[in-house]
Amino acid sequence: MIKEIIADAKDRMTKSVESLKNQMGKVRTGRAHPSILDTVKVPYYGSDVPLNQVANVTVQDSRTLAITVFDKSASGAVEKAIMTADLGLNPAAAGAVIRVPLPPLTEERRKELVKVVRAEAEQGRVAVRNIRRDANADVKDLLKEKEISEDDEHKAQDDIQKITDEAIKEVDRLLSAKEAELMEV
Repeated sequence: MIKEIIADAKDRMTKSVESLKNQMGKVRTGRAHPSILDTVKVPYYGSDVPLNQVANVTVQDSRTLAITVFDKSASGAVEKAIMTADLGLNPAAAGAVIRVPLPPLTEERRKELVKVVRAEAEQGRVAVRNIRRDANADVKDLLKEKEISEDDEHKAQDDIQKITDEAIKEVDRLLSAKEAELMEV
């Protein structure tokens, strides 16, 4: 019973850390990365589809993305979708390829983004702690039902704390890596 609670808590904490990693990936640094355009939806044959379903997004150099549209008739729609996506990007069509130059970040903008990333990391830590609280409550319920001994409860809480510490350490590692990436000129 305790093993299931601990395994569930570990699984949920891992998912929280992955979610944080995805959130941090959406924060744009000065470097080109295809995931910057993950949220862009293109109107294509009457429905909005993700950009990666109508085009191939590659990194041309550190500050430029190259987009190759599968259906050439949709090039205009792709270009317009990127402009209206509120990402601060201005695509330029060059024949069959659409180039998206990424403007360099100002020092002020970098500091704002660091604040955003720190807030995201704190939300990740809170999520992990909430999972710990839930797991500890489940263990306490088992103790109340007299299904486990107090020694088992203490051991389970120690194990839950260990996986919590690991998850928070991973959150902190992600945060420091992202901060370093943001402040890099």
